[in-house]
Order: sequence, then C-alpha cells, then structure tokens
Amino acid sequence: MQKSISLLGSTGSIGTQTLDVARKLGLRVTALSAHSNISLLESQCREFMPKLVCIGEEKYKEFKLAVSDLDIEIVCGDEGVLQIASEDESQTIVNAVLGMKGLLPTIAAASKGKRIAFANKETLVAGGKLVTDAVKQGNAVLLPVDSEHSAIFQCIQGGAAIKKILLTGSGGPFLNKNSEFLKTVTPEMAVRHPRWNMGKKISVDSASLMNKGLELIEAVHLFDVSPEMVEVVIHPQSIVHSLVEFEDNAIVAQLGMPDMRVCIQYAITYPDRKPSPAESLDLFGKELTFLKPDEKTFPLLALARRAIIKGGNIPAAMNGANEIAVALFLDNKISFTKLFELVIEATENACFIERPSVEDIIASDNAAREYVVSHI
Repeated sequence: MQKSISLLGSTGSIGTQTLDVARKLGLRVTALSAHSNISLLESQCREFMPKLVCIGEEKYKEFKLAVSDLDIEIVCGDEGVLQIASEDESQTIVNAVLGMKGLLPTIAAASKGKRIAFANKETLVAGGKLVTDAVKQGNAVLLPVDSEHSAIFQCIQGGAAIKKILLTGSGGPFLNKNSEFLKTVTPEMAVRHPRWNMGKKISVDSASLMNKGLELIEAVHLFDVSPEMVEVVIHPQSIVHSLVEFEDNAIVAQLGMPDMRVCIQYAITYPDRKPSPAESLDLFGKELTFLKPDEKTFPLLALARRAIIKGGNIPAAMNGANEIAVALFLDNKISFTKLFELVIEATENACFIERPSVEDIIASDNAAREYVVSHI
C-alpha cells in the first residue's frame, strides 16, 4: 500500500473525501493544492502538515500570511500545481483538479513515474492518447477514481477479454423529464443530484447526461476499447456502479453505497483492500432497475459518442465548449437547453486535427470556449 500522497484540488468534494481516507489509513500528505478556499486549506495544512502547498495567485499573499507560523513552502498558480504534480516525496498523486487544468499536471506526474489516482475525467477526455502515452513512457500507473471506472477496473481484475462495458448512471435529477420541462430548469434545480454529493460543475454535467458522455470517452482510453464496446445504462438507485460483460456472456458487476471514498481508497491501496470509512451496503429491500438513456431529450451523450468516434482534437473541443457553457449556465447567462445547443454547435464547428499535440489540444479547447461565448 502507498504510504504518502500529494493531492491536487484538496478543498473540493473529491479532495476532502481523499483526506478522509488519508485519516483512516494514516497516510502522510506531502503536498496540497487549492484554488481559492484559503480557510479550508489552512485547516488542512494545520492537520496534515504538508511540506509543499499551492494556492491560486490572487490568494497567495493572504494565504502565506495565514500560515506563516508553519514550516511549509508556499507556491502559486499553474507553475505551482506542476511543482506539486512532480514533487519527489509522494508515491501517489490524487488528481482532483476540475476540468482541463488537470492536463499538464497529469502529464508531469506521469513523467515522474507516479501512481496517479485519477478523478479528473476532463483531462483524459481532452488529452486522450497524449495522457496514456505519457503514462506508458514514464512507467507510471493510472488508476481511476470515478465510481464507474473504478467499478470497471475492479470487475476486470481476472484478466478475461472484455466483450462490453456497461457504464451505469443515475440519470440525474431530470430522469424521465421531457424537452419542454428542461426549458424551465434553473441552476438551483440542476445542482440537486438525487444520489451523489458533488460539486456544481459535475452536478450540471450529470443533469445534462454530459457526465456519462465524458465517462464513455474516459472508459475508451482507460480500458483500450472501442466506443462501440461501451454502453450507457441508466440505474437510478446508484447501487451497481458499472458492469462488464465477458466473452462467455457472463456479466460481473461492482456494487456498493454511493460513496466516493471507496473508489479513492482503492486507487491508493490497490491491489490491497483496507477497512473503509464508507457504510456497508445492505441489499435487503433494495430495488435495482436499468433503463436506456433518452438521447433525444439529452443529446450531449450522443454528441460525446460521435466525438470519440471522430477522435483527434474533437473531444477536447467538446469538453472546452461544455466547461464554459456550464459556467455560463450556472451564472444564469444561458438556459439549460441553450447549453445543449452551444456545446453541439461548437463541437461540430471545430477544425479537425487527427493527431493533436498538447498545444493543439489547448488551442482547440480555447477555440471552442470562444465559440460558445461569442454565440450567446
């Protein structure tokens, strides 16, 4: 089992749950990063006493003063995040950074040969082969933290050939709603997930089913399968976290409470299992249902499948368009259905690059964001 970790995005939902796991396992936390929540970051520093901490540039001076009595090196901005991703003391880096900002730190950690517990799906969606190639070249290990991908990873440990991945999703807060209803959706409605306690961005993605689209692309890269081998299944109870069908038509599933700490802990302790802070699942009285997703009402899932089939830089463009569109929706500048329209338009208007470089990925991301903003 890994004895020390560094954590990118320590004040977010995944970050705070990672620190719950660290407490339970008695792990040493060598480095932390956060964007702007300096009060929570300060309390984390006083508890875990990391050697290196990164904060957003605008909060650097204030935070440095707040922890001036501690023996901690304080860095800031994107360069500081890269320092944490590649620092030598930790064996494992948990990447819980939101969105495309996780791309370069992931590649930096891979070049150092680290175990990367990966909760930043947007990076793999946008970076794809660039990330997986960096992992191979650096002799690093990429282990999924998303509940669905952790479930798939656990199901395939026997080594049998995969016939199909059945990627489950709750359906979000608007399951069984029609297009007319979606026109009335507010940010407050969209962030109320029925099963999971998540940040605002991922909650909106869940509500639009874009999260399943991103996870479909993530599964293609993580498990080296074709898009046609990944089927999305709506499972409202969020008890079965995903399933794998093998060549003999046997299906193996991973079940558990909807608690991300199980997935986080397994990525850190793999191949070992340890007592978890999560509750045990009681199956008695539980109902399990499985439904087909409504891709007509929620078109971003179908868009994601088209994007990964097209390949190249198109998933990066789609991801960038979605990130900025979600931000605009949360800021009440566009409607929920306008979010769909803009992401589809920006993706379909992206200039295709078959074998994109890191620079191409970043440029495609930026261009898609600019398209969305200019077409409000």
